[in-house]
Amino acid sequence: MAANLSTSTSSAPTKDQLNSYLRTWYVHVVNGLSNNKILLVHCKSKDDDLGEHHLSVGSETQWHFKINLIRSTLFFCYMASESDHVHVRLDVFWYDSKLFYMCNWEHCIWIAKDDGIYLTNLRDKHDSFMHRWETGGVLLANSTIV
Repeated sequence: MAANLSTSTSSAPTKDQLNSYLRTWYVHVVNGLSNNKILLVHCKSKDDDLGEHHLSVGSETQWHFKINLIRSTLFFCYMASESDHVHVRLDVFWYDSKLFYMCNWEHCIWIAKDDGIYLTNLRDKHDSFMHRWETGGVLLANSTIV
């Protein structure tokens, strides 16, 4: 998924921009797979490697942060279901008003399901399909193919 960055033509920050800088943001990655499948998750930003996590069904990994002043905060994750030989790499946080709306200006909740990755739209109360799984060899976080 490509980041669709919002920019303001004005040099003065808008109320929403100020609001986004001041608040603490939370990103959650949840294993919503069936049949007790383990979800491998490895998330990073330019500055932070959040490590590799092996999530059982129903469990999650989460972290929190504040947006930097130049609006370049970006987190991405690699996720894989080794038992299904599927994987995906996608952005899970970037500076975008549509993303902020779906996350209800606080919690971005990503759910790995059997058919792909969903983002919970907290404002409209439904899960939105965001990315399908890629098939083939499972590329582990250390870039080896299994």
